[in-house]
Amino acid sequence: MPTVAKERPETGVVDLPDGPQSGSTTQIQQRDSAWKRFRSSRTLLLLMVPGLVYFLVFHYGAFVGNAVAFKEYDPFAGLWSSPWVGVGNFSRMFADPDFWHATWNTLFIAVLQLAFYFPVPLAIALLLHSLTSDIVRRFVQSVVYLPHFLSWVIVIALFQQVLSDTGLLNSFLSDSGLHTVDIIGNPDAYRPLVVAEVIWKDAGWGTIIFLAALMQVDDQQYEAAAIDGAGPWRRFWHVTLPSIRPIVVLLLIMRLGDILSVGFEQMLLQRQSVGPEAGEVLDTFVYWQGIVGGDTGYAAAAGLFKGLVGALLVFVANRIAHKLGEQGVYK
Repeated sequence: MPTVAKERPETGVVDLPDGPQSGSTTQIQQRDSAWKRFRSSRTLLLLMVPGLVYFLVFHYGAFVGNAVAFKEYDPFAGLWSSPWVGVGNFSRMFADPDFWHATWNTLFIAVLQLAFYFPVPLAIALLLHSLTSDIVRRFVQSVVYLPHFLSWVIVIALFQQVLSDTGLLNSFLSDSGLHTVDIIGNPDAYRPLVVAEVIWKDAGWGTIIFLAALMQVDDQQYEAAAIDGAGPWRRFWHVTLPSIRPIVVLLLIMRLGDILSVGFEQMLLQRQSVGPEAGEVLDTFVYWQGIVGGDTGYAAAAGLFKGLVGALLVFVANRIAHKLGEQGVYK
């Protein structure tokens, strides 16, 4: 039965029936709750402002520049006054054998980096995590972190001092009466050399996230597995890997999004030693076409193509991760 209003005989006050709150009351409560959350997190939000400004100005703001890919850009006329060519730059790009050569070189190096570089930080993190001496662990961490802070100019100079025709390696082989090897100037050795340089420079820095994930694994799980007779490999496979798998999947998806960026500075500095046949990648292709050649619209089309491929790979990999029960990068 519906509840009706009742009057109290002794006071004459009418008690209104209880019912659901009005929509306006609910909205007010939601606004108050949101304002309280904002006030409680205002310090964190203020710390986030510089990062947001950076991305808005230098990343999202730069999206407008993608219009250059659809124009025959004239720097004297400006972006909006330059002639519109539609997909003409893309049609010319897809018919250019030099573009496809740079693309295949990029993919080949990217696959090598994904196969050989990506597991190395995890392996180093596992070794560091297994060390019992804090002094030894800190020393090893310092040694493997240090190359990350060196510029590519210094890294390549170091490799040339060791692996060039007159470097330490060939000097040792020559003094020992052995045949010398040509590594720096050999196009066939260029791709493995590039991967080795990336591993030496950045593998140690990549261990930081994996170490942080390993620190979150409960030691009692390792102890229980050891009591059950599990060896180091089985403990890694059944305890460590399931615990850090979300981080591994996250980093793998992010790496796929950047797979066509294999290091512009590194490639440009070594391109002359091996020639464009082996050293041309998409980043250097864009540089030579746009900056050196002045064909800005064509270079922008190649850069936009690279970005779209990366975004597509992230989307597909994220969907696959969700299908497999992982969190992925976003919902």
